[in-house]
Amino acid sequence: MINLKKGGRFNLKKDLPAPAGGSNVSGAGIVRFCVGCKWGKIKKKSMFIFDKEVDVDLDLSCVMFNDRHEMIDWIYSPCYNVKYLASYGYSKGKLVSAGGGLQHSGDDLAGGTDSSADNEIIQVDISKVNPDVSVIIFFLNYVDEDNNADFSKIPYASIRLFEGTPDKVETIHATYNVAADPAFKNTKSMIMGKLVKQNGQWAFDAIGDALKEDGLCETINKIKESYV
Repeated sequence: MINLKKGGRFNLKKDLPAPAGGSNVSGAGIVRFCVGCKWGKIKKKSMFIFDKEVDVDLDLSCVMFNDRHEMIDWIYSPCYNVKYLASYGYSKGKLVSAGGGLQHSGDDLAGGTDSSADNEIIQVDISKVNPDVSVIIFFLNYVDEDNNADFSKIPYASIRLFEGTPDKVETIHATYNVAADPAFKNTKSMIMGKLVKQNGQWAFDAIGDALKEDGLCETINKIKESYV
């Protein structure tokens, strides 16, 4: 097991031995895995006996680039305003990448009540990723117009990379507790990490950076400027 910290890297082919009889591997490495995000509703005091639960909308997304640093594919919520996206030159959101190598579970607009379950998951099958893609960057946005809102106020908000399926987590390789880490206080977007293909092999870099940018398009612009 490798539990990556910020700045760590593992090679999906060489660094992770194949489990005996596992269907998740090809040779000595991972082919299929998940990036998941979980969070809870915010409880606010009310004039009644019980606290009021307020919905929370976090968006797990990824963008894909070729070796010329051109963004050629993406996964982000189809709920984003098309005019907002077009003003930055971006297309309507979608949940499946070209070729089906990455698939999003769907936009959760509310948050949950079970801290053991992921609210949004991107499943990755390296064998189906478009061969023109050389970098895949995963990131998270808090969709809220309240200027005082930030990750630190969201119960058990966290993001992780793990082997397994959406229904069964087998091995967690990288995780960030964005609610508890002071680095994410007063921020509403973060870069989790990136998959990089070099000489035909994929490696995952754990980044874990909080960003001052708030919106999806602003975050993508920052990714293109500093992380590809």
